[in-house]
Amino acid sequence: MNGRPHVTLEDVAQMASVSLATASRVINGTTRVREDLRDRVLSAAAHLAYTPNAHAQALAGASHRTVGVVCHDVNDPYFAAVTHGVMRVADENRMLVMLASTFRDPEKEIAYVSMLRAERASAILLVGSAFEDRAWERAMAAEIEPYRRGGGKVAVVSRHRNLRVDTVLPDNRAGAQALAEALLRLGHRRFAVLAGPRSLTTVLDRIDGFRDGLATAGVELSERDIFEASSTRDGGYAAANDLLAARHRATCVFAVTDMMAIGALTALREAGRSVPDDVSLAGFDDLPVVRDLSPSLSTVALPLEQLGEQAMELALTGRAGPGARSRSRRLAAEVVLRGSTARRRRR
Repeated sequence: MNGRPHVTLEDVAQMASVSLATASRVINGTTRVREDLRDRVLSAAAHLAYTPNAHAQALAGASHRTVGVVCHDVNDPYFAAVTHGVMRVADENRMLVMLASTFRDPEKEIAYVSMLRAERASAILLVGSAFEDRAWERAMAAEIEPYRRGGGKVAVVSRHRNLRVDTVLPDNRAGAQALAEALLRLGHRRFAVLAGPRSLTTVLDRIDGFRDGLATAGVELSERDIFEASSTRDGGYAAANDLLAARHRATCVFAVTDMMAIGALTALREAGRSVPDDVSLAGFDDLPVVRDLSPSLSTVALPLEQLGEQAMELALTGRAGPGARSRSRRLAAEVVLRGSTARRRRR
């Protein structure tokens, strides 16, 4: 440090050995900058805990009992359940929760984290899947690292590669593998997957786990067996219609979220396909509503509220500042077979 009362953009430029104009372009994102120069500026900014917002220079959480929760879509029952767990622990600790929905936009997620830093939230929780995007990882790390160095606490739900933060890990991959093995035991050998965007780590983990489970019986899951859409009810409806249009011969369909499975159930019924007589259908998450469907949905159950509770507990009990070590907790998934899956019928 050069003795100034707070870190300036010039300090960042000097440490990164770049011009002040280059540092400004990187920090403000106004124009494209060569990748190696961009990495040097972001690394220097993180090391110096630099932020362009003067209000965020104060110690994070010094005067606020606030936790910021950033999720993909608060209307999605998955995120509603996880957030309910967060809010229960926050209420017990007399903390105010600020909730933001990104609608699966990675740029919005980074912007919300930056705003929460400026508001000096004492903790920030990311309760949605990470993005399989190196640029997103670098930008998010550039926000989180100085925040943690300044005393802020961060916890995330699901796998976030290269972010040194406390993590609650739902067993997405192992749960999907166990589901595949259970469906194989029902005699199925032809499968299709209705997948959300594969830019999300959670989607990739569930597809990979399902593929691993099928491989135990020598069953291959090819690209032709995967139908990608949004991770929503409407996405599941669209993906199922794509499957039907392709005349796929699957006897069992796996939707990587329960919401996608709900949409798929409607699409299959509209096409005159009976579940499970003509085709079995399974989801993932075990949202409360899927037990009341007709037929009730086979799925992989996650302790959704516990994911939020444990993320909040990690944020409350974690150490802040330089040298703080990140921790992780893994929560198991459980296969639940219901009326939407049945033994494969020989024709």
